[in-house]
Amino acid sequence: MEKKQFGNFSKSIYTDLALEVKEAVSEEKGEELDGVEMEVNEDSGVKVTWVKITNENGEKLMGRPIGNYITIESEALRTNDVDAHEEIIKIMVDNFSQIINLNQNETVLIIGLGNWNVTPDALGPRVISKTLITRHIKEHLPDSIDSRVRPVAALSPGVMGITGIETYETVKGLVERLRPSLIIAIDALASRSVNRINSTIQISDTGVAPGAGMGNKRQALNEESLGVPVIAIGVPTVVDAATLVNDTMDLLLSQMIKETGSGHEFYDALIGLESQEKYQLILQLLTPYSGNMFVTPKEVDAVIDRLSNIIANALNISLHKGVTKEDINRFMY
Repeated sequence: MEKKQFGNFSKSIYTDLALEVKEAVSEEKGEELDGVEMEVNEDSGVKVTWVKITNENGEKLMGRPIGNYITIESEALRTNDVDAHEEIIKIMVDNFSQIINLNQNETVLIIGLGNWNVTPDALGPRVISKTLITRHIKEHLPDSIDSRVRPVAALSPGVMGITGIETYETVKGLVERLRPSLIIAIDALASRSVNRINSTIQISDTGVAPGAGMGNKRQALNEESLGVPVIAIGVPTVVDAATLVNDTMDLLLSQMIKETGSGHEFYDALIGLESQEKYQLILQLLTPYSGNMFVTPKEVDAVIDRLSNIIANALNISLHKGVTKEDINRFMY
């Protein structure tokens, strides 16, 4: 796992969310961070947070490149609330418009990262299966498709354990052949908060390092490595066991004190530890028994299906200007 530099300390945090890194660094330093800006908006139960890393100092503090990191949070992402999902799609489209600036005839390549055989890691391939793919039609049958539709190509390259090919090698070859103006990479992420599992979407314009949040970092897909701007979209679908135990312990002790008045001494001792110190202690205790274990909710299959619908529809509407969801349904079926 890559060690992230936070201030004068080097700490391992299993997370792909820039917002969580910002929270950890701010908690540690207890002050505003030079080179890191944050803007929060909340409406109708949907919270949108922009974390902007603006200079090299912010890059060093956060362990992430300069750029924009948009986090959309809503409990409705976990549920089958169609109206709420429509609102989230609109919010995603609005935020996409602020970081995507393309002519309508420019090609976009969408990459669905992950292992389609493992449900928590199958978000990318499932989004690809619901995306409006048009490059071949625009090239060979231009008269049979609406002029509002841009050329879009997509691929789910699988994982190296299945293909024997590094994802970067596959994508680099496609870029050299297709010459897209933009790459959009979709991936399942890891979080350090149980509350954010399957209820958060992160969008960034800095690319992606597949597997980084789970300690299995591969070659990064970004503008520097590919020569093309890369937007990353991801949802945290797993949390490591130490985080789960940490959150459960806090809830258990709080409930014990509330109901019986006991547990104060142990609770006070834990509260006296910084969050990262407590996390590292639990990780050390668990390692001999569980190793590097990640967990996901039991209903993950249904949730991943709904999340892939939301992300695919947001992409379809954002990339094909003037095309509605009803139009997309007509094109797809």
